[in-house]
Amino acid sequence: MLARVHSFTLVGIDPILCEIEVDVSNQGTSHSEVVGLAQAAVKESMDRVRRAIINSGFSFAAHRVLVNLAPADVRKEGPSLDLPIAIGLLRGTHGISGKKHDDYLIAGELALDGRVRKIKGALSLAMLARDKKFRGVIVPAENAREAAVVEGVEVIAVDTLLDAASFLNDLKEIAPHQLDGQPFAQSQVNSPLDFADVRGQEAVKRALTIAAAGAHNVLMIGPPGTGQNQLSDLVASWQ
Repeated sequence: MLARVHSFTLVGIDPILCEIEVDVSNQGTSHSEVVGLAQAAVKESMDRVRRAIINSGFSFAAHRVLVNLAPADVRKEGPSLDLPIAIGLLRGTHGISGKKHDDYLIAGELALDGRVRKIKGALSLAMLARDKKFRGVIVPAENAREAAVVEGVEVIAVDTLLDAASFLNDLKEIAPHQLDGQPFAQSQVNSPLDFADVRGQEAVKRALTIAAAGAHNVLMIGPPGTGQNQLSDLVASWQ
């Protein structure tokens, strides 16, 4: 059976939508393969995912499994695809019924006992879900607060693979994660400008400090995006 699950991969800090196609067949010898420009950390996840499925209480007989990660011309790195691959395998072996997973972007690293571990890029994942009009994201519980910063996206926090499967099978109700009001409100306050926000430009920072201390004039010349406006605003805030 062919199953499709949506996740993401990071290219630098930019999130790219990743469609995971899982084909499970009873024909042929038992074999697992991952294609789609997957790096070593992704390819070696198959044994980990298989054990996590079995140790979570699901039956998983020997099958011929092919996992395709699209788009095939974008490199996939890291263990965050463990959980969506597991969801695809369960869907392909009828451990998950229905198509509720189509509404969510899913990401998480799996332990051998089925626990879901923290990943990198949960904020980017939530922003991608919002931009691509997904209902929400399914992420490790440790990433829930980070992802919930993005408004208009349901954040479903799971501790285990069994939690995720039960939620997708409508056997367990998991309320979307909500941020604590006061800490979140405080986080929206604009932080003061700081020289540390500008990478490099040490000579310029020194010149501005000296100019501000002596009330001298400064002329800054450079291409857009090199920090002139930010530096001048910072110096102006000292007055």
